[in-house]
Amino acid sequence: MASIWVILSPWTPYFFSFIALLLLLEQISYLRKKRFLPGPTIVFPFLGNVISLVTNPTKFWDIQSALAKSTTHGFSANYIIGKFIIYIHSTDLSHKVFANVRPDAFHLIGHPFGKKLFGEHNLIYMFGQEHKDLRRRIAPNFTPKALATYTYIQQKIILKHFKSWLDEASKFPNEPIPLRFLCRDMNLDTSQTVFVGPYLDEEARKRFNVDYNYFNVGLMKLPVDLPGFAFRNARLAVGRLIDTLSVCVEQSQKKMQSDQEPTCLIDFWMQENLRENNEAKTNGLQKPFEYTNKELGGYLFDFLFAAQDASTSALLWALVLLDSHPQVLDKVRTEVAKFWSPESDHALTAEMLREMKYLEAVAREIVRIRAPATMVPHIAGQEFQLTENYVIPKGTIVFPSVFDSSFQGFPEPEKFEPDRFMEGRQEDRVYKRNFLAFGAGPHACVGQRYAINHLMLFIAMFTALIDFKRHITDGCDEISYIPTIAPKDDCKVFLSQRCTRFPSLSSSFNLNFDHPYWSH
Repeated sequence: MASIWVILSPWTPYFFSFIALLLLLEQISYLRKKRFLPGPTIVFPFLGNVISLVTNPTKFWDIQSALAKSTTHGFSANYIIGKFIIYIHSTDLSHKVFANVRPDAFHLIGHPFGKKLFGEHNLIYMFGQEHKDLRRRIAPNFTPKALATYTYIQQKIILKHFKSWLDEASKFPNEPIPLRFLCRDMNLDTSQTVFVGPYLDEEARKRFNVDYNYFNVGLMKLPVDLPGFAFRNARLAVGRLIDTLSVCVEQSQKKMQSDQEPTCLIDFWMQENLRENNEAKTNGLQKPFEYTNKELGGYLFDFLFAAQDASTSALLWALVLLDSHPQVLDKVRTEVAKFWSPESDHALTAEMLREMKYLEAVAREIVRIRAPATMVPHIAGQEFQLTENYVIPKGTIVFPSVFDSSFQGFPEPEKFEPDRFMEGRQEDRVYKRNFLAFGAGPHACVGQRYAINHLMLFIAMFTALIDFKRHITDGCDEISYIPTIAPKDDCKVFLSQRCTRFPSLSSSFNLNFDHPYWSH
């Protein structure tokens, strides 16, 4: 060992000088990109501020937001694992990013290391005509007929989970129940059934839930793609999830080829794909598109991710805000009672939801004041002139904040006021540019009507069937990133049954509820 040191010692000063030079160049590169923007002056070598981001993401992003608001520029800078980042507070600048998603400008990435995590077959990374064509083919998944079909499925699952929640609450009536994981499980159940219906058997569902949990955990961990690390587990889990969904696609294609009625989202999608291909064949035209089952499985995973975590966040904040605003809760219950009673055994219909104007206003206000996905990360594919005096360097990760936009423009934006979305005020139209919870531009959320319907169904059924009270503690309503936002205490509540009995929910839909899944 000593002999090795003797050999190396003449080179030791040069080695450390070389390392010092690399560190200096890294700092110079960061400062050249940062220029006059607010943000840390010196950053930790290579890692930057990733430790503070992972250990306390709420504080990290609050600081970035405060820095962005501290000047007239409307954005701030930082550095994470070798990546220069920009946080955008200004609504106008956020729109500029959303409107320029193309190969020579911004690329939507969904996560700072999303491409490695989500895989290649992903809606997030598509551009131009190919992306427009795919969105057009997805549109039939959210027609009134499709949404009406989903509405009944959603209610059956929500009702099943409510019963289990109340059973759990009855065992320990003096103990509050944290609802975050219960809502997550309910939403995963809902998403699986709405999207791929009967094509997942009970065993596949169990494996699916385990893999989705791996994925969820990996989203918030350091991006170390090595065995034993959460990020590696998440990446491998996504591959297995997409493989499972690919099998569902294949089964749905066979079913739709036999002219059966669609009973879930993938059925509506495959029905439309078959119609378009058959129409081209009849007219002697070339097949208009060719998607592999693997690609379609990847796109289905996008839907699942979008519906799952954002929806869980919205449901939790709904309960927080309704509990703290009893007058709003009373108005919701009064309106729901005009259209639906648990004792009737009839399901809520899509037509009823469209008539519940106040309930929809409440749902939209929840999404405004607590936008579930607070930021929409993009990467600059080329240099981009963001403002008159600042050019975003190529490779920069840009975080437009839809959360911050919700508190711009609207009168008294910090106030929870559903009436702002009612007839006569309609602030979602007046301040449309600031209502960015569902994004904007070519990648705006294609399933936002489904998302609002799901939130409305949950609120309507929960408030009609269950009495609840929040367990209030210091800081319980502070924002926690999971990766969407949730109350810090996981939304702890006391629950009890409000109605005399639970409805059985009759339906006129020709859905396959004889499938074994519904027996448990």
